[in-house]
Amino acid sequence: MTASRWDDLTPRLISGALMVGIGMLGVWLGGLWFHGLVVIISAIMVWELVGMLDAARSKAPLVLALIAGACLAVAIEVPISFALPLLLFPSMAGFGRMEQGGVRYAVFTASIMLAGYGMMALRDDFGLVWMAWLVSVVVVTDIAGYFAGRTIGGPKFWPRVSPKKTWAGTVAGWVGAALVGLGFAAATTAGSGLMGISIAVAMASQIGDIAESAVKRKAEVKDSSNLIPGHGGLLDRFDGMLGAALFILFVGQLVGLPTATP
Repeated sequence: MTASRWDDLTPRLISGALMVGIGMLGVWLGGLWFHGLVVIISAIMVWELVGMLDAARSKAPLVLALIAGACLAVAIEVPISFALPLLLFPSMAGFGRMEQGGVRYAVFTASIMLAGYGMMALRDDFGLVWMAWLVSVVVVTDIAGYFAGRTIGGPKFWPRVSPKKTWAGTVAGWVGAALVGLGFAAATTAGSGLMGISIAVAMASQIGDIAESAVKRKAEVKDSSNLIPGHGGLLDRFDGMLGAALFILFVGQLVGLPTATP
């Protein structure tokens, strides 16, 4: 174990603790407080995305971020039939404005919007327990992957796109997610099947992480922004949540979610 391997640990821990604290407070409060938090985070992620893909257009990131935030804020308050076009409108609004990366912008922005909507709907429809479970799975997956990857090392997961991610960290994330599922299954009536769902959510989270890494590699940037010390930007930290929330949004519609009454 070398010092350079852990030189970003302190700022990551401090920033991570603050983000988790703010996020869990928003989850606990729910309602408009949580909606507002998700809208702000989603808008900033769109701002970061546009900045990576088309930095030459100085006003485009802010304009498209405001459009995305406004559409998401309205979408959660109207019936789903009217929410769907609102969730896709930011992709359409920015698609033709990109000098490069238009398809990547449209797909990733749609993912941000759908994931943000999915998290708000999950909190509104299924309550605090399910949202706390989702956040816990994503956070533990990331933490377990970070420490196992730095400690064990070994074969890389996809070195061309994400040279720091290892198979050891990837599998450790699955194990951590399974333990979270086991804990929530024991504390609720969800049943042991929650362990399998938790592992699948961890996989979706890791896919979101890899997808964002691919966007950064194509844009030739290390971080989506420098907003968060030790972490880069919000998109760097919430890429896993994007994948997890999208997975839950679609799986919940297809097969439903088990009851998780305390």
